[in-house]
Amino acid sequence: MLKGKLKFDFEFIERLFKSKAPPLIGCDISSSSVKLVEISETGKGLYRVERYVIEPLPRDAVVDGNINNLDAVSDSIKRGWKRMGTNVKNLALALPTAAVITKKINVPAGQHESELEIQVESEANQYIPFALDEVNLDFQVIGPAPNSPEDVEVLIAASRKDKIEDRIAAAEAAGLKALVMDVESFATQTAFELIERQLPDNGKDLNIAIVDVGTAVMNMNVLRNGQSVYMREQPFGGNQLTQEIQRVFGMSPEEAEAAKRAGGLPDNYESEVLLPFLDTLGLEVARALQFFFTSTQFNQVNHIVLAGGCAAIPGIDEVVARRASVNTMIANPFANMALSSKIRPKYLTTDAPSLMVACGLAMRRFDA
Repeated sequence: MLKGKLKFDFEFIERLFKSKAPPLIGCDISSSSVKLVEISETGKGLYRVERYVIEPLPRDAVVDGNINNLDAVSDSIKRGWKRMGTNVKNLALALPTAAVITKKINVPAGQHESELEIQVESEANQYIPFALDEVNLDFQVIGPAPNSPEDVEVLIAASRKDKIEDRIAAAEAAGLKALVMDVESFATQTAFELIERQLPDNGKDLNIAIVDVGTAVMNMNVLRNGQSVYMREQPFGGNQLTQEIQRVFGMSPEEAEAAKRAGGLPDNYESEVLLPFLDTLGLEVARALQFFFTSTQFNQVNHIVLAGGCAAIPGIDEVVARRASVNTMIANPFANMALSSKIRPKYLTTDAPSLMVACGLAMRRFDA
């Protein structure tokens, strides 16, 4: 079962499925900021947050997951890394889910690695709308194929080389090394493994919707027993709140964004701007759930886990729970981790929902 362990190899033959990665910093490059997280292991299955930082990005430096301004992104990575005060220079990065083509296939069991690579390349030709020399291709054997005991199920993943190379270049320009390339949805699932322990019976046989509300996009990933059963992306996010602040209070985009984060807006902000935004967000989540019900055999979601920057808005979980009629919690993958003396618990709790991808990437150093 794939749980965030897929890697895009920079050399296809030199597989990165090793027993344990060297020290890594999880680095999430989003449309609004660069988020860096470093985690250490204090015992078997016990972890400590050593450092983290959120470094803002200039507007339009990253749009729709594409790096438009490489210098600005690398500068933000470099500033964030210096603020962390770490000596770890290896990064685990992630590609946007929309930039990755995935496909599960069945192949005969017992093949050697080289035979499997040849078959994967052959199968990939059927599903990837690009020439293979334009993509980075990787695969992972998930396990025995359902209903076919002679076969194993293999997950193929491919992304255009330029998407990967841009992220590697940004890391290298910051003086750091991209050691692992993951996928944002897989990294989120890795972080969720730390959260599901907080659910009844560790979430077994439950449908759990991870709803990540970022700057411009809301992503919903419904998991059941660790497997993604449905994914949906909707164009809705914190930008709508920023734009409404601009409109109502006559601010520039920069002023509105700063005021949204720092507070100090007029008294009518909550009633005229914030509460209507939260209500719309709740309706968007409910709408996404309806798409899930009509597109799958399922008719119930047991829990919603809110992630992304918007999840830090006080009261958002109550609004979503009311609108969607589903128990809702705020994502905090660090809840059961120890914290180093450098971490301020209050700030980490506030920032935790937006650190899901970075946390999942940081956990890659503990892959068995």
